[in-house]
Amino acid sequence: MEPFVFGTATAAYQIEGGVQEGGRGLSIWDTFSRQPGKMKDGATGEVACDYYHRWKDDLALMKQLGIDSYRFSIAWPRIFPQQGVYNPEGMQFYKEILLELRRLGISAAVTLYHWDLPQWAQNLGGWDNRDCAQWFADYAQKCFAELDGLVTLWITHNEPFCASFVSNLEGRHAPGNRDLEKALRAAHHLLLSHGLAVQAYRKMGGRHQIGITLNLAPVYPATASFADGLACAAQDAYQNRWFLEPLFHGQYPQDFCMLLSARCATDFDFVQPGDFAVMQAPLDFLGVNFYTRNVVEFDPTALLLQHPAYTDLPKTEMGWDVCPETLTDLLRSIRTYTKLPVYITENGSAWQDTVTDGAVHDPQRADYLLRHLQVLAQANREGLNVAGYYYWSFLDNLEWARGYSKRFGLVYVDYRTQRRIPKDSFFAYRDFIAAQRGEGCAAYD
Repeated sequence: MEPFVFGTATAAYQIEGGVQEGGRGLSIWDTFSRQPGKMKDGATGEVACDYYHRWKDDLALMKQLGIDSYRFSIAWPRIFPQQGVYNPEGMQFYKEILLELRRLGISAAVTLYHWDLPQWAQNLGGWDNRDCAQWFADYAQKCFAELDGLVTLWITHNEPFCASFVSNLEGRHAPGNRDLEKALRAAHHLLLSHGLAVQAYRKMGGRHQIGITLNLAPVYPATASFADGLACAAQDAYQNRWFLEPLFHGQYPQDFCMLLSARCATDFDFVQPGDFAVMQAPLDFLGVNFYTRNVVEFDPTALLLQHPAYTDLPKTEMGWDVCPETLTDLLRSIRTYTKLPVYITENGSAWQDTVTDGAVHDPQRADYLLRHLQVLAQANREGLNVAGYYYWSFLDNLEWARGYSKRFGLVYVDYRTQRRIPKDSFFAYRDFIAAQRGEGCAAYD
C-alpha cells in the first residue's frame, strides 16, 4: 500500500492576484466581485495573497511544513483568456511552480476547475450551455499535454455542488443566479465535462491518477419524526446523492428528481442518451472536502422541504459544527458507492486570529486539525481506505463572497504588507507529520 499522503491546499482565485498579468483573461469572479453588494467589504481577488509574485517563498514555507503533497488549482482564464486562444505564458506560470515542487520533493495534486470560469465562457451561457462541457474538456486536454509529467493527482472539478447550486440557485457565488433550472443544467454539464476530461486523459495515455472532488457532509434529522426524516433525505439528495449517484450508479436520485420537477416544471431535457455513461468514466480516486455535518428539520414552505436546525455543538467562525467523529459516518456512506481510495482534499476551520508579539496562537484550529487526523487513523483501521489528507488552507485567503473576513490558513497573511506568519497550527501539523514519519504512518496505511 502507498504511504498516507499529508498535504495542504489552495485555489487560484483565492490567493494568486495578478488578475491582469501574464495574459490572464477575466473570470466570472472578477465580474462578480465588481458588482456592488456581492462581496463583503467590496473585496476582490485583484491582489489576494499576491501568490502570483510570491509563490516561490510560499513553496519554501511548505517545505518547512514537511508536507508530501500540495493541492492547487489552475486558473482556466490564464490558459485560455479568450475562446480558442491559448496563452503559453499562463501555462508556463504553473509549469514553473510544478518544477519547483519537484525540486523540493513535494508532489502535486492539481485541480483544473475551482470555480473561476472564464468570462468569455459565461458570456456564451456558461455552465447553462452544454457546449461548456466540451470547452472544459479542451482546456483540460491542453493541461494534460503540457503538465502531466509533473502532476501526481489530477482533479477535474472542485465541488460541483457549489459551482452549480450555490452559484446558480442560491446566488451566493458567481455568477449569482437564482434559478433552479439553470442550476440543474449547470450541475449536469459540470458532471458531463468531468467525464469528457477523464475520457480525454485515458485516450492520451495519461500516466498518473485522475478523479474529482465533491464537498460531502453527513446529514442527520433534527428529531426522529417522519417529517424530519423527509427533510434529511432531501438534504442528502441535494448535496450528496445528486453527484454520487451519476458518478457511480449512472443516474440521478429519482425521489429528488420528482421534487425538483414539481418545483421548476423541468422535463430534464438536458439529459441526453449516453450522458451518464460519460459521467461514469472510470476514476482512480475520489476527493472529498469535509468540514462539518448537516442537521435539518422539515419545512413545507422551503423550496427543498428543509432548513438547518439548531445545534448546541461548538461552532467555527463560519458557524459550522465542530464534529470530527461524523466524518466516519460519511466515509461509511461513501463505501456504499465505491471502493476507490478517498483523499480528504479539504478540511479546515476558520477562527478569529490575531498577531501577538509576532505570533499567532490558534489552539482551536490545531485541535480541529489533529482531531480529524485521529478520526482518519481510526477510519483506516476500520478499512475505509483513506489515502491522504489536505488541510485547507495553507494561507489565509479570499473566502469568496465573505471576502477577507474569514481566516482558514496555517499561515497568517497580513493583507496590507503581505507578510506571512506561520501560526501555532502550522507547527502542530509539522510536528504531527514528522512524528508519523518516524512511526512509519502505521495508523494511516
